[in-house]
Amino acid sequence: MKKRVAIGLSGGVDSSVAALMLKKQGYEVIGLFMKNWEETSFDGVCSAQEDFEDVRRVCAVLDIPYYTVNFAKEYFDNVFKLFVSEYQAGRTPNPDVLCNREIKFGCFRDYAMKLDADYIATGHYCRIIKKDNLTYLAKAVDQNKCQTYFLNQVSSSQLDNVLFPIGDLYKEDVRKIAAQEGLITAKKKDSTGICFIGERNFRSFLSSYIPMKEGLIKTLDGKVVGKHKGVFYYTIGQRKGFGMGGVKGQDNLKPWFIIDKDVKENILYVNQGEHPKLYSKGLVCQDFNFITKTIETPKEIEFRIRHRQPLQKGIAVLNDDGSLKVEFSKEQRAVTLGQYCVLYEGEVCLGGGVITQKF
Repeated sequence: MKKRVAIGLSGGVDSSVAALMLKKQGYEVIGLFMKNWEETSFDGVCSAQEDFEDVRRVCAVLDIPYYTVNFAKEYFDNVFKLFVSEYQAGRTPNPDVLCNREIKFGCFRDYAMKLDADYIATGHYCRIIKKDNLTYLAKAVDQNKCQTYFLNQVSSSQLDNVLFPIGDLYKEDVRKIAAQEGLITAKKKDSTGICFIGERNFRSFLSSYIPMKEGLIKTLDGKVVGKHKGVFYYTIGQRKGFGMGGVKGQDNLKPWFIIDKDVKENILYVNQGEHPKLYSKGLVCQDFNFITKTIETPKEIEFRIRHRQPLQKGIAVLNDDGSLKVEFSKEQRAVTLGQYCVLYEGEVCLGGGVITQKF
């Protein structure tokens, strides 16, 4: 009998080609379209419906069955509430990471098992390595598209029966395959931004859930140089989009950067030009998630603190309280609390943790 695979179809080219490859490899393929958010966009268009129509067309070409599964409640309870609370605490969260752990490799995986699926699959640019009866998450061949950063919170048990059909392909080849096979998604633009917001204006969206009020923009020595629209909107290291115009008595040709923010007092601190306070020598993550197994420290590792950042070198040290400290070989700019630090050893993604301190 053919092995059954339930694949998450988003309506994009990556998951479309992943389904195509599974079909050609002889699997019995079932397409599942996840609906994780209920709202329409500000222009009244439901982007999920448009994506579903593309899923329907792709499945017609591939001749595979497809279903819609609604995880909106689970998403709201397990991902979105934490997203809001992190912003309220003045941090900058990454809901896509939690969505993978809680929804795509949580609820979705459980649902697929109820359909008697032998495997689940997604269109992520990642690979799986099996060694000594252990499952490891590995980098994609296309390093520019590698999405291991977003999977840093999953466990090896969640990956045991997972297939990543396009992990060995480059993006340009994925689009070529889609075009050759007549898939409508071949030239479809990649989705951007936070998973549930899509192309919508983030500032307007966030203001619907977190009360905002204007506050002062100050230099590091306390001089008032402007007003902002709400401290939660802004990120350390940000250069544009916080309303700084010309300031009397300043060389206004130099750009302004956000150096720090005081959530309690609703103050943004800025500096004209780069400043040493933008750079850190290390960071601390609480409750670091090791995907497959814990490492012995101190240990030389590679890491990144944002998606697509070139891998950096450092020393990882596990503390007695379960936190993990990373000391950088080279100072890092704009380390952001609430984002993830993800560790690598060779091809393997070791795991990640939320950045709670920097020094």
